[in-house]
Amino acid sequence: MLGVGGSIVLLPSVFAACDDDDTDPTRPPVNPPPGSAVTLNLSNDFGVLNYAYALEQLEAAFYTAVLAAPVFATLNATEQEVFTDLQRHEVIHREFFKNALGSNAIGTLTPTASAVTAALANKNTLLLTSETFEDLGVAAYNGAGKYLASAGFLLAAGKIVSVEARHAAVIRDLRDGTNGTKFGNSEVVNAQGLDVKLEFEAVLAAANPFIDNTVTITNRPAQPAGTAPDQAPQHS
Repeated sequence: MLGVGGSIVLLPSVFAACDDDDTDPTRPPVNPPPGSAVTLNLSNDFGVLNYAYALEQLEAAFYTAVLAAPVFATLNATEQEVFTDLQRHEVIHREFFKNALGSNAIGTLTPTASAVTAALANKNTLLLTSETFEDLGVAAYNGAGKYLASAGFLLAAGKIVSVEARHAAVIRDLRDGTNGTKFGNSEVVNAQGLDVKLEFEAVLAAANPFIDNTVTITNRPAQPAGTAPDQAPQHS
């Protein structure tokens, strides 16, 4: 494991079993055109990893747009540094999944331009949308981890979600001002003191306005017995 710019970068050896020699016969098409349907086949770990890859694509595209948008110039130096770091981290995550999945990876998804433009209208909409993305990412990883059969894949996902949780905390701190409580309040922590989690369907429904492609799932695995109910992050 290597540290880069405060992020955790997982070496390809962690995903050694997830390369071109272990192709999934049901793998999705490469580079779907804008507006086309993308199916995530959750019958094996490849589908779960592609689910994470889709979310990392969305985050990387959003923060790349942030750095090029006029709203970026309205941020103070600390805020600009945060968003620059977030963009770098999410690109690292995106490229990690792309390279690790190899020929099993879904293609490049297309962000919904109108939704991104609205999110970048001003500092308040930028911070709220960023909080939504980061909280959603944490909840998505928390909900999907139990479906990974490979211990190596689960370890990798656990390391990545720890970075996403730090992203969520710093964005909540930026929105919170001087109060210092929003990063870990009841909006994102359940009654047991754990981060909230969401299942596939709830995550994709929340992300759908920002993805021009229609993303659907097939062969959804059954939830293990005793699984805690979903709890969506809240945003005030």
